[in-house]
Amino acid sequence: MEAVYSYLSKTEADTVSLGQRIAKIAQKGDIFALDGTLGMGKSVFSRAFIQSLVGNTDVPSPTFTLLQTYDAPDFEIYHFDLYRLKDPDEIFELGMEEAMYQGVCLIEWSEKMGGYLPRRAITIKITPLDEGRLFEIFATEPERKKRFGLLNGK
Repeated sequence: MEAVYSYLSKTEADTVSLGQRIAKIAQKGDIFALDGTLGMGKSVFSRAFIQSLVGNTDVPSPTFTLLQTYDAPDFEIYHFDLYRLKDPDEIFELGMEEAMYQGVCLIEWSEKMGGYLPRRAITIKITPLDEGRLFEIFATEPERKKRFGLLNGK
């Protein structure tokens, strides 16, 4: 599958900028699966996304709580960090199923969900490249492909 948008982040400020840009076009029902190893910028991206919609509030990593929620003007934001999950079935104890339809989900370590990650999820794959990180956005649904493809200026 081809990425609908690619972005080379050379600095943390670049990652913040990308998080802010994506937040502007996010809609209720969007699920962002953040895919990258430790230190790739998943939390920096998520913090920028959240703060751009709810203001300069404290956005701690949900590594230990597994979930933090935030009230944005048009939807609730569910920020999941599944790093400590032992079994994919544990997502149901977090209320993830409900969150996927009632708001916008940012899911760090989404691979821990196994087969429960919905096909409609927007995957943001983050990999090291040169002296930065390559963010690639993948979407399967035509509307989401079009919306996130607009980040290219098309």
